[in-house]
Amino acid sequence: MPVLNEIGYLEHAVRSVLEQDVDGPTELVLALGPSTDGTTELAERLAAEDPRVHLVHNPQAHIPVGLNAAIRASTQPTVIRVDAHSELSPGYARRAVETLRRTGAANVGGVMRADGRTPFQRAVARLYNSPVGLGGGAYHGGTTEGEAESAYLGVMRREVLDEVGGFDESIRRGEDWELNLRIRQAGHLVWFDPRLSVTYWPRESWWRLARQFHATGAWRGELVRRYGRRNSIRFFAPPALVVLTAVAVIAGVLQLTRVLPVAVALAAAVLQLPVVVYVLLVLAVALAGVGIARGPRSLRERLWTLAVMPTMHLSWGVGFLAGVLRGASDTVDTSRLGTRNTPLP
Repeated sequence: MPVLNEIGYLEHAVRSVLEQDVDGPTELVLALGPSTDGTTELAERLAAEDPRVHLVHNPQAHIPVGLNAAIRASTQPTVIRVDAHSELSPGYARRAVETLRRTGAANVGGVMRADGRTPFQRAVARLYNSPVGLGGGAYHGGTTEGEAESAYLGVMRREVLDEVGGFDESIRRGEDWELNLRIRQAGHLVWFDPRLSVTYWPRESWWRLARQFHATGAWRGELVRRYGRRNSIRFFAPPALVVLTAVAVIAGVLQLTRVLPVAVALAAAVLQLPVVVYVLLVLAVALAGVGIARGPRSLRERLWTLAVMPTMHLSWGVGFLAGVLRGASDTVDTSRLGTRNTPLP
């Protein structure tokens, strides 16, 4: 479990791990980044209370560096990746190990069920859990068990991790997708089991969310530079939206100033239609709940949805374009701590 500035979430995350019922010995290795909110002291207390909890340090605070350090410090044949901003459902570990044995897979993952404690977090969570928010990844709400492109967090065979060389420490975001690509290229199976569920708590503020999605988009752009067509077509939807929005705005300004000839202005109006459709979709999702989970929603949650949905898509899309054009080697996710990268999903 990579950890950085998680004073409000770490103890719940650790408890959800230690309460898992599995056959045989277990251990939990926390890779501690340079937290400033008391998280390190809390982790030390949790380790003192339970001998199964071990600590390693991750001064760089990068996700794959911390994961590799924790894996090297562990001793068991099955590696379960967990995060400090999430909680495992009861029976998660036992069920995942059973699925590994039943399918012969090298890595098994389940559903990321986002949840929120505030109207803002709940608005983000509904979009995380919806195809209109984060797209069609199986772990965002899939219901059919089977072979998968990647796995959320992941329950992995240690021997396969050793075979493929662990996480690539040159990647700051999307390191799980890249690892699963190498696992599949080595001839192993990645498997999705919808019975496995993990509760994920999104970022707590609009600005942190925007920074997170920009960095994630930039690293997806970097992965496109490195791996090209191996990336799913769905990753190209947000940057396409950014380009269309920019064209629509420029065309609108030129139309208002009457710079464009009539024929060109009509052609520009056609290019603006997809953006108009997107705006209508945002309004339908926010106000009528189209495409998201049903349930009571406050006025504040509906209003936050109006801001959150385009923020997620446009921030990710702008980051993606920057990553494709110039790479993402200097891009860090500052949504957790200053200018440092965050070891969180």
